[in-house]
Parts: sequence; structure tokens; C-alpha cells
Amino acid sequence: MNKLTDIQTLDDIKLLVNSFYGKIRQDELLGSIFNGIIKDKWPQHLEKMYRFWQTILLEEHTYSGSPFPPHKQLPVEKKHFNRWMEIFTETVDSLFTGKLADEAKLRG
Repeated sequence: MNKLTDIQTLDDIKLLVNSFYGKIRQDELLGSIFNGIIKDKWPQHLEKMYRFWQTILLEEHTYSGSPFPPHKQLPVEKKHFNRWMEIFTETVDSLFTGKLADEAKLRG
């Protein structure tokens, strides 16, 4: 079994983001919301998420903008947010351990 390491590189960010959104797209509660809004723009969305997390965790400033405005219009309730956090935390924990992994979960 591989020993988990912390998030260190852009490739680590891409692994996290791709793994997480792969699960989201298949999720019974969240999949239809995300797939319905993003449609065929997944590559662009994932690229934006790479830049967001690269800026937050690696302090490599490649993202600009505010993540809140595009999300406030989504048809989501507390149960959706809780499920998002559950999948995000599980994904981080399955791939990484360390200070930046903890920071990712906190920022999620």
C-alpha cells in the first residue's frame, strides 16, 4: 500500500480535482445539478478549479475572480452542501495527508 503524501504540485491538484468531480458527476444527489449546469463545459470548469486550488494551496497565483457569485444561484440546499463536503473530504483523505490536505478540507 502506498503511503499518502501531502499536496505538493499542480499534478497533485489535478488528481484531487479530477477524482473529486468524477465522483460528483456520478453522485445521485449532486450529479444532475452539476451536469445540468456545466453540460459540455467540464474541461473549462476543471481548468478553473485547478487554478483556484493552485492559488489557494500552492500560493501560485493563477486564479482571479470570486468563486461565490456563480454559485449563489445554484438550486442547492444544506443537504447538497453537506454531500459536497462529504465527497470532497473523502477524496482528499483517500489521496493525501498533511498540512495542505487539511487546508484543502478547511477551505472546501
